[in-house]
Parts: sequence; C-alpha cells; structure tokens
Amino acid sequence: MDIGTSQVIWFPCSSHFIISMFKGSLQPQQCAGACEVRCSATSHKKPCLLYCNQCCNKCLCVPSGTFGHKEECPCYNNWKTKEGGPKCP
Repeated sequence: MDIGTSQVIWFPCSSHFIISMFKGSLQPQQCAGACEVRCSATSHKKPCLLYCNQCCNKCLCVPSGTFGHKEECPCYNNWKTKEGGPKCP
C-alpha cells in the first residue's frame, strides 16, 4: 500500500471498500463513501453519517470497519465533544 496517496478500493463482487486509514490519505470527495461503509451497520445512520463526515472532512481519514479500529486514525480518534466523549463514530 502506498501511504502517500489516497486509496479507496471498491470490490464490486463483495460490496466492500478498503479504506486507506492514514491521516490525510482520503480526498474530501471520498468521505461520503467511506462514511457510508463506516455507518452501514448502525441503527442510528443519520447522526452517524453527520459526525463521520464532519470528522472525515477534518481528518481526511475514516477507520476501517463499522466500529472500533480508531487507532488507525489518531485525528479521528482524538477529536472529542465538549463533554470529553468521542466526537467521531
């Protein structure tokens, strides 16, 4: 994997993305697709997409999978709410 470039790889047969998780590795226009994957398993899709897109636009990365793995994107992981909770899903 080349960490110096943006990488979102679509596998049409499996309906999955592999999302490059390095800070700044996504382009802003890739955030919507990355967040669709990130929020695909939640029953709270609308707020998940809202906050995921805000976080992606700031951090230019989205952790892999539908939950966890936030260590892959420190900016995404470390952005907190006023109350100190996680900002990014």
